[in-house]
Amino acid sequence: MAELITVARPYAEAVYSLAKEQQALGQWSETLSWLAAMVNNPDVAQIVTHPKHTAQEVEALMLDLLGERASEGARRLIATLIENGRLLLLPEIASQFEILKSEAEGALEAVVETAFPLTEEQKTELAATLSKKYGKQVHLDVRDDPDLLGGVRVLLGDEVIDASVRGKLHAMAASLKN
Repeated sequence: MAELITVARPYAEAVYSLAKEQQALGQWSETLSWLAAMVNNPDVAQIVTHPKHTAQEVEALMLDLLGERASEGARRLIATLIENGRLLLLPEIASQFEILKSEAEGALEAVVETAFPLTEEQKTELAATLSKKYGKQVHLDVRDDPDLLGGVRVLLGDEVIDASVRGKLHAMAASLKN
């Protein structure tokens, strides 16, 4: 996951810079959301990754699916991603863009992985605790991950707060090896 973020971040920063310059953060947010949804579609992903399709065909498909949202900037982004073999990074680029946008608006996006679903009260309490710690409003993206065994893991940008049973077991195993 860290590798995807590392590769996607420069693209997201470039798009964010352009969107801010154009005063079109909302429009770019919507465009990136659509592009991410497209490449997350298994049928589209299969087409864009199949070697029999040329870059021009893939670009034409993406622009056709994007329709009226296909601004000149979106066209250039799609062409650049195809040229660099990074089209499937669009979901992560969109995610990183939203983080940059939220930070500029004085908010943080936190991905919360939990072993068991959280109640609304637990989500509210966690968001309040994180907001107090970081001094900004925190928006939660809660995802279930039964592999954690118990507890939560919070990802805020590059920072990871691992309060999961799996994380504690890994830490214990590492300390026992030393």
